[in-house]
Amino acid sequence: MYTFDSRIRYSEVAEDGRISIGSIIDYMQDCTNFQSEDLGVGLAYHKEHQMMWVLNSWQIIFEKYPKMGEVITVGTQAYGYEKMFGYRNFLITDANGACVAKANSVWVLMDLKKGRPMIVTPEIGDVYGTAEPLEMEYAPRKIKVISEGDPREAFTVREYHLDTNCHVNNRQYVQMAMEFLDRRAAVAELRVEYKKQAVLGDKIVPVVYRPEEKEILVSLDAEDGRPYAIVQFFLCGQI
Repeated sequence: MYTFDSRIRYSEVAEDGRISIGSIIDYMQDCTNFQSEDLGVGLAYHKEHQMMWVLNSWQIIFEKYPKMGEVITVGTQAYGYEKMFGYRNFLITDANGACVAKANSVWVLMDLKKGRPMIVTPEIGDVYGTAEPLEMEYAPRKIKVISEGDPREAFTVREYHLDTNCHVNNRQYVQMAMEFLDRRAAVAELRVEYKKQAVLGDKIVPVVYRPEEKEILVSLDAEDGRPYAIVQFFLCGQI
């Protein structure tokens, strides 16, 4: 597993002084990007070869939320490829080796010249190697919306939502959906299915669903009703 060590900064904590969900996601995204850069297949490489890994789905399980100043280790490993898909785990541990958060993710390799998915060839996948999947209960890649939703006020994609691909960053969708959580809600698990990419100026219409008492689902829809992303939170009480 590729790893790096860090210390939780003040800028990474929520109002309770513990690391925020958004910061955990940022650490995971940074980890996979650091690995790519160290292997010589980072941003410049993908730009030159006109291809890009696009996140298709997240499943993140939160075991604990460390406080500001605590030392953590962030790790990632690829564990398989299938056609255009790549499968990757993440693991964050504290200074004692206890699990902070672990995740499964599914990625799609995009051919930017043709604007469509491309096959992950051995030459592409072998750079990262493969490991045994982490032990966790793996959820399906797709999220079903089965109850009646409550549409909320639409908003416009701003420049600060974007990343180097000029699309809304994966973490930003989660941040948007978290606006509809109770401010003291404690999240035990998070799932996200990314459906299509939002860009600067797009309108996003949040639709909130409450299928279960401890479950909140937010569909971040385009004006035509098609979702950009579906974010699902499983709660474990309050902080």
